[in-house]
Amino acid sequence: MTGLIFSEEVETAFAEGRPVVALESTILTHGLPKPDNLHIGREIEAEVRAAGAVPATIAVLDGTVRIGLSTPDLVRLCSTDGVVKLSRRDLGVALSQGWTGGTTVAATMILAVRAGIEVFATGGIGGVHRGAELDFDISADLDELARTPVMVISAGAKSILDLPKTLEVLETKGVPVIGYGTDEFPAFFCRASGLRVPLRLDSPEEIAAAWRAGRDLGLEAGMLIANPVPEEHALDRAAMERIIDDALFEAKRTGTNGKQVTPYLLEQIRAATGGASLTVNIELVRSNARLGAGIAEALFRRPLRGRV
Repeated sequence: MTGLIFSEEVETAFAEGRPVVALESTILTHGLPKPDNLHIGREIEAEVRAAGAVPATIAVLDGTVRIGLSTPDLVRLCSTDGVVKLSRRDLGVALSQGWTGGTTVAATMILAVRAGIEVFATGGIGGVHRGAELDFDISADLDELARTPVMVISAGAKSILDLPKTLEVLETKGVPVIGYGTDEFPAFFCRASGLRVPLRLDSPEEIAAAWRAGRDLGLEAGMLIANPVPEEHALDRAAMERIIDDALFEAKRTGTNGKQVTPYLLEQIRAATGGASLTVNIELVRSNARLGAGIAEALFRRPLRGRV
């Protein structure tokens, strides 16, 4: 754990043997508008605490890895302009150059496992972008899930992606994709995608048992827990497909690419839904944070028997 700076709350949790849930920071720095990002970040952390675990929002501040943020650090991260979006490829340069950045799913997984955290709650993972057969735009999140042993709780993959191809890549890479109380893979804003989820479990205890069994065997991959957005907040699937198609057209027309694609598309979708997509985004992250806390608690009752 050399080179990591732990917040007092997280350090105390480790010392007392309490469950900890990792949270990413790009949702705050690149996924939510200011100043809403700050109070939403606080609300997400509060969901974890209310469910009996300790939140560890992960970020890089001035070239130092932070596992858990103090209130001043969270305020600074959410209010500073020019914060960098950090994935696996960026971390070394960010640390050496003293950057401040929000960590993506991939980067958060890397830092969580180095901090000794097994459970990570987020919104939706990245995946295979639509049209990837032409431009090879595939998120680093998928490779990270294949090689970094962290459990990721999300509302499936972002619905702007090619979901069938995303599931195929996860299958090829041997990543368990488990539907939490569902037989259908969720599509972020929508509860259904029309795609069958490969595996299903219905309780945090079952998920914890499956995770421990895999780790006892020495399996090194992560695990994706697909938790559908609460029904009362879900958006209509057909309407969202039309909105996403329009947003993709605009991204292509404006030449938006690389790291800017996802933030651009989400902003286009937010405008087209009159802000409803932002509300859904917040609610699904809160739901995932609660489930993450429940799984983290269940894991604490199941010690690892095999090799790490």
